[in-house]
Amino acid sequence: MGIREDIRTVFKKDPAARSTLEILCCYPGLHAIWMHRVAHSLWNKDLFFLARLTSHISRTLTGIEIHPGAKLGKRVFIDHGSGVVIGETAEVGDDVLIYMGVVLGGTALERKKRHPTVENDVVLGSGAIVLGPITIGKGAKVGAGSVVVRSVPPDATVVGVPAKIAGTPQPSALSEQLDHNKLPDPVLTVISQMLDRLSRLEERLQAHEGTLPEPAQISVENQEKSGFNRDEQIYSVLKDVIDPAIGIDIVNLGFVKDVIVDGENVDVNLVLTTSACPVIEYFKNQVKRKVLSINGIENVTVNILDEPWKWDRVNKQTLQRG
Repeated sequence: MGIREDIRTVFKKDPAARSTLEILCCYPGLHAIWMHRVAHSLWNKDLFFLARLTSHISRTLTGIEIHPGAKLGKRVFIDHGSGVVIGETAEVGDDVLIYMGVVLGGTALERKKRHPTVENDVVLGSGAIVLGPITIGKGAKVGAGSVVVRSVPPDATVVGVPAKIAGTPQPSALSEQLDHNKLPDPVLTVISQMLDRLSRLEERLQAHEGTLPEPAQISVENQEKSGFNRDEQIYSVLKDVIDPAIGIDIVNLGFVKDVIVDGENVDVNLVLTTSACPVIEYFKNQVKRKVLSINGIENVTVNILDEPWKWDRVNKQTLQRG
């Protein structure tokens, strides 16, 4: 665990690092780890007061509090670091990445193992709080602001308060460890699945009651009587597609940029608030099913456009259809 290895770790995990001199002088996370090694050595020699004093001086200088009894592995990197607290019986493995505000806290008053064990290659996002003698498995990721009170399996991603596993555990490359904007939302996923199931049940109920010849079909005769053109019919059925995160339909949100009708074929172009939207597949499936419910339409293509979403488009579309 030499200084050179620590410097290489910073270059590897922080793209903002530009020089060795900068790392030596301007990285409080690195300074805290170096001072912790001294404090931990004193602690192991039963020089408890000197160990705590060294830890206290480190906290004063760096804003990072690491109890001298805590065990840190190789190539641990504390990025930014302000507000990080690591308790006495905490154990941190090799190649762990810790961001500012992370707390590895205890949940007992007895002198026993009461702090978390963080295995190798874990990423702890900003403000994450991990409480109790639990284990964060190898390669796991804890989302920013999450509160973890249960053990996390290897390669899993957890988010929320209290933290829940999001998606299927799978290994991530080093280049993906910093993609905090792509963390899945388990609650949003569940809501989208419930909305999808509700939509299907409504269609089955309508078909069962005989109100429509097929689920959610709009007859050609009714189309002619109403005077709707095909675009208006499509926008009408798309108002049944609800954004599970907001509770508003995708038409009024301005997600539908345009609809292109070519005979039996329809292209629906969507612009979402972020390309990392966790419910893209939900939107695609719902749009296809709703548009296919219109008689005379056989093929539907849903395109997610790579361009910024604009709120003013909502007002323009509302006025055009008003």
